[in-house]
Amino acid sequence: MRCELLQWAREPRVAGLLTNQEFVHEYGEELRAICRRRGLSLEPVTLPAGEGARLETVTLAQIELACFTGNFDADRAFTRRFLGSALRAPNLRWMHLPNAGIDDPVFGRLLAQGVRLTTSSGATAEPIAQAAMAGLLALARGFPRWWTAQRRHEWAPHPDSAQPRDLRGQTALIVGLGAIGNEIARLAQALGLRVIGVRRQPRTARDHVDEMHPPAALPSLLPAADWLILACPLTAETRGLIDAAALARLPATACVVNVARGQVIDEPALIDALQGGRLAGAYLDVFATEPLPADSPLWELPNVLLSPHDSSASRGNAGRVSRLFLHNLERWARGEPLENEVPPR
Repeated sequence: MRCELLQWAREPRVAGLLTNQEFVHEYGEELRAICRRRGLSLEPVTLPAGEGARLETVTLAQIELACFTGNFDADRAFTRRFLGSALRAPNLRWMHLPNAGIDDPVFGRLLAQGVRLTTSSGATAEPIAQAAMAGLLALARGFPRWWTAQRRHEWAPHPDSAQPRDLRGQTALIVGLGAIGNEIARLAQALGLRVIGVRRQPRTARDHVDEMHPPAALPSLLPAADWLILACPLTAETRGLIDAAALARLPATACVVNVARGQVIDEPALIDALQGGRLAGAYLDVFATEPLPADSPLWELPNVLLSPHDSSASRGNAGRVSRLFLHNLERWARGEPLENEVPPR
């Protein structure tokens, strides 16, 4: 079965763009306009229908660019076929990814094959930051207590001894000040929190922080944190960064928010601290094992809010990813550096 192609006028040599049907449907005209404007001969290639259907060898050889604008986790079978096609395309030169992280081994294989990769870093910054702040606000205002009482049909105001603390003036320590971390920082400052950022690069005028520190300073910053917010990529340096010793340096009234990767934090140590009252609570969108095993204590802890690695969910994501790819396509045609390009390995 042949792939579905957008029927454009054929040039003597036409490069293939491996993409998904949604992109062709929504942005085919914009793609066509860029090709006319920049003199590109580019033809979209989409996967054939059917679980076992594969692109033909001649079509794979045509593919030079690839752009996936959907959610890699939404349809795992389709994602496997798409990435498998990209790996088998011998002339693929550039692939644009819908996500920011590149910790999946398949991306390392593409880089090793000489394929340039660009990410959609920043495309999901707003929904992820909003989810992080929703978790923070729910914990700060005592929503878990109210939700528990609601399920019991119980009228249970906070007693005087358990009144929530004012959020204004508390300290948010954000590890990772990329697009997501900076949007979290902006929202945190708007709520009156003092924001301390941790990253390798020094502070710039675009950073919404009151202080910026290098990663080496993290242990000394933890005792002042009311909120430890993890928004960093998973790297050799960040894997296991928040271990039992780091958690022990946080105040017992502190809460953890993790929208980074589950492996950034020692999950058993986190569970132990939450169960033992050495941490006040946590909002977690990512976990060491996903899906989170049914027997994980995290499901039942009353001071923990969970989301299924879904904090980025938004109907606007595909559009932001598509526009970023089209912007980069113009740069590609002009021979300019690509935004969000992953350094070669």
